[in-house]
Amino acid sequence: MLAIALIITLGIAAEWFAWRIGLPSILLLLVAGFVAGPITGLLDPDAILGDLLFPIVSVSVAIILFEGGASLRLTELRQVGRVVGRLVTIGTLITWALGTIAARYLLHLDPGPSLLLGAILVVTGPTVIVPLLRQMRPTATVGNALKWEGILIDPIGAVLAVLVFEALAAGGLAEWEVAAVGLLETIVVGLALAGLGAGLLIWLMDRRWVPEYLQSPLALVAVVAAFAASNTLQAESGLLTVTLMGMVMANQRAVEVRHIIEFKENLRVLLISALFIILAARLPLESLTGIGVAEAMFIAALILVVRPIAVGLSTQGAGLGWRERAVLAWVAPRGIVAAAVSSLFAIELHEAGYAGAEAIATITFAVIIATVVIYGLTATPLARWLGLSQPDPQGVLFVGAHPWARTIATGLKAQGFAVRLVDTNRQNVVECRLAGLPADYGSALTEGALDGIDLDGIGHLLAITANDEVNSLSGLNFSEVLGSDHIYQLPPEDLGSASDVGRHLRSRFLFDPRASYWRLTARFDSGWEVRTTPLTEEFGWDAYRTEHPEAIPLFVIRDPGKLTVLAADEWSAPEPGQRLVAIVEGESVSSPPRS
Repeated sequence: MLAIALIITLGIAAEWFAWRIGLPSILLLLVAGFVAGPITGLLDPDAILGDLLFPIVSVSVAIILFEGGASLRLTELRQVGRVVGRLVTIGTLITWALGTIAARYLLHLDPGPSLLLGAILVVTGPTVIVPLLRQMRPTATVGNALKWEGILIDPIGAVLAVLVFEALAAGGLAEWEVAAVGLLETIVVGLALAGLGAGLLIWLMDRRWVPEYLQSPLALVAVVAAFAASNTLQAESGLLTVTLMGMVMANQRAVEVRHIIEFKENLRVLLISALFIILAARLPLESLTGIGVAEAMFIAALILVVRPIAVGLSTQGAGLGWRERAVLAWVAPRGIVAAAVSSLFAIELHEAGYAGAEAIATITFAVIIATVVIYGLTATPLARWLGLSQPDPQGVLFVGAHPWARTIATGLKAQGFAVRLVDTNRQNVVECRLAGLPADYGSALTEGALDGIDLDGIGHLLAITANDEVNSLSGLNFSEVLGSDHIYQLPPEDLGSASDVGRHLRSRFLFDPRASYWRLTARFDSGWEVRTTPLTEEFGWDAYRTEHPEAIPLFVIRDPGKLTVLAADEWSAPEPGQRLVAIVEGESVSSPPRS
C-alpha cells in the first residue's frame, strides 16, 4: 500500500514541480523514478506488482493512445496530410534502417537486437510531443504535422517492434514471412475491432441507452475490452486498435463525446505519471552508470544524423519550406511507448539467449532522457529564430462568445489583432462565424482545449462568461501556455467575495471594478458601444475622461501593433500617440475623429 501510494504521490508531485519551474514533466518523472528505485531502493515494481506489471503498463498505454487518437481531427489533414503520410511511412522506414545501422556499429549489438532497437526508437509519442508543442507554439502546419506524427507513430512503431520480435522468436531474421503475415493480420484486426468498438459506443449513446454518468466509464471499458480482444487475436495489435478507435470517436458527429475525452485527459495525466515512475524504478543501478562513449555517439547519431535524414527525404517535394523542415528535423523526443516496449522485449530476448538484449532498455531510457532534455531546451528557441513561433503574440482569446463579447472582438479585429472565441453555447459560436469571427465550440476548461484551439497569434486570454468559477478555471487552464500575466477575468459582482478566493486560483481582474458581467451587459443593452479613439497632445487622456466620464477603458494600442489589456489592479493613463479602446455611451458629444 505504501509503495503504490508513493508511486502516485511521486508522479503527481513531479508533474506539479515540472509545471512550476517550466521543465518537461517527463524529465522530472524519470529522475523521481531513478531516485525511488535503483538509487534509494524504496520502490521495487516487480516485487509490488509481480506478473501484473506489464499487463498494467500495456493497458495504461492503450488508454493514453486512445486519448491521443481522440485529439486528431481529420480536417487538419487538409494542410498536413501529405507530410504526415510520408513521415509515418518513408520517415519510419528510414529511421528504422539508420537506427539499426547505428546500433549495430556504434553499440556493437547483434543484428537481431539492433534491428529491434531501431524499430523501438522510431516512436516519439503524445506524452512528450504535446507538452513540447505547448512550449514551442509553432505555426499550424508544423504543429499539426508533429502532433499527427507523434500520435500515429506510437502504434506503428510498437507493431513494427512486435513483428521484428516475432521473427526473431520464430528462428531469426530469415523468417520474414512471419512478420509479413503478422503485419497483415494486425491491420485487419485493428481496423475491424476499432470500427466495432467505436460503432457500439456510438450506437448505445445515440439511442440514450446509457445515462451520462456511465458514458465515460463505459468508454473506458470499451477501450480496454477492444485492446484485450485485439491483442488476443493478434499480438500487440491493440495499440493500433485503440488509436483508430479514438480517431473514429473524435471525428464522428452522431453523439457528443467531449465529456468522455475530458475524463480520459484527467486519467492520462495520472497514468503517465505512474508509468514513468514504475519503469524508471525498474532499471538496475549499474545500468545508469554504464552510459559511455559508444552510447553517447549513438544518441548523437539519432539526433544529428538519423532524424534530419529521415525528415529531409520523406518531406522532399511535400510543399514545406526549409524552415518548416528544419523544425520537423529537430523535434523527435521519445516517450512512454518506447520505454514500455523496450522494457518488455529486453527481458524476453535476454531469456531467449540474444547477446546484448539486456542493454536495450538501458539504451532506450538514455535516449528518452537525452532527447527530452535536448529538444525541450532547444526546440522553442529554434522555432522562434526561424520565425515559426511567435515570441510576443498580441491576439486575444475570448472565453465566452455572447453578444457583447462579439462586439469587443469585432472592434479588436478591426484594429488588426487576431481574435478567437470559445463557448459551450453552439448558437453563440454560429453567430460568431456568421460575423466573420473565428470561434470554437467547446469548453475552455479541458486539457484538450489547449491542443484543439488554434492559438496562432494569441497572446492574451479574456475570461468573460457570466460564471466566475468558469472564468477562474479557464485562466488556470491556459496559464501554462499564455503565462499568468496575460490571463484576465471579469471581476465578480461583489468584489468583496473575491478576497475569499486565493489569488493563485483566479486571474487578474479586467478593465475596472465596475466591469462585472451583468453591469457590462446592462450597458450594452442600453446602447453603449465599443469605440477606438486616437489620443493626441490636444486631445489626451484628461480631455477624453472629461468627455466620457463613465467610459470603461478596455485596451491601449501602441504602435507597432502592441496591445495592452487594461487591468483593474494595474492601471496607468494612456499617452498621446496611443489608441484607446473603450466602452462609451452610444450618443456621443463632440470629440475628435474616431476609427
